[in-house]
Amino acid sequence: MSWSEKLLSGDWPATIQSVAGTVVIAVFVVTFLAQAFTIPSESMEQTLLIGDYLLVDKLCYGDGGIWGRLLPYRKVRRGDVIVFHYPVNPSQAFVKRVVAVPGDRLRLINKRVYVNGTPLNEPYVQYISNVRDPYRDDFPRTEAAGYGVDAKWWKEMARLVENHQLIIPDGHYFVLGDNRDDSQDSRYWGFVPGANIIGRPMVIYWSSNGLSNDLTGSPTAGDRLYHLAYGVTHVFQITRWERTFRRVQ
Repeated sequence: MSWSEKLLSGDWPATIQSVAGTVVIAVFVVTFLAQAFTIPSESMEQTLLIGDYLLVDKLCYGDGGIWGRLLPYRKVRRGDVIVFHYPVNPSQAFVKRVVAVPGDRLRLINKRVYVNGTPLNEPYVQYISNVRDPYRDDFPRTEAAGYGVDAKWWKEMARLVENHQLIIPDGHYFVLGDNRDDSQDSRYWGFVPGANIIGRPMVIYWSSNGLSNDLTGSPTAGDRLYHLAYGVTHVFQITRWERTFRRVQ
């Protein structure tokens, strides 16, 4: 019997209880366990593409406390892909890869990332530009800021550079996009505070090749309704089946 039939039959208390229970479970999952996230830019290609829809594990980096032995909490590690509140505008959520954790000493030499004097093995990184950018490719540079660098970050960075290496402070992380030549990341706006981290993407639960480019910016309600209807009616044509249910690594 459907919910509407139960209401008409007079069994409305049980129906309301069932609906309320479903809503509570959904709110609990979204608030504490997992969150959906859409890739908005090209900065993580080819690991993540515009139009990928992710399910983000919000418990992964929780403070274990008395629950630490029961739940799979762990610290943020180098190489982790994370979703976080953008430090410059916390209302926005970004996704990048962690390349340095608190206490690390970081530098880039000709695009290659070195942490504590050792080059990182980064098979997931792609380079798309043959044009050399001294600020982007040989970081940190304190003699001249690159284009698009946040002024507050520029002043902070200069105080944390020692022997041409950037020292990562406690409680903060340095992140880069996998599309290394086309990514606005920690090089341009600074560290990600631990408190800003939302979680770690687990899986691409859907990937679309037809909607994402049209949904950038701030579409109106009419635009969103149109694209929703288009997506529902063309789901088989616009789905990247080879990416759906792929683990994020």
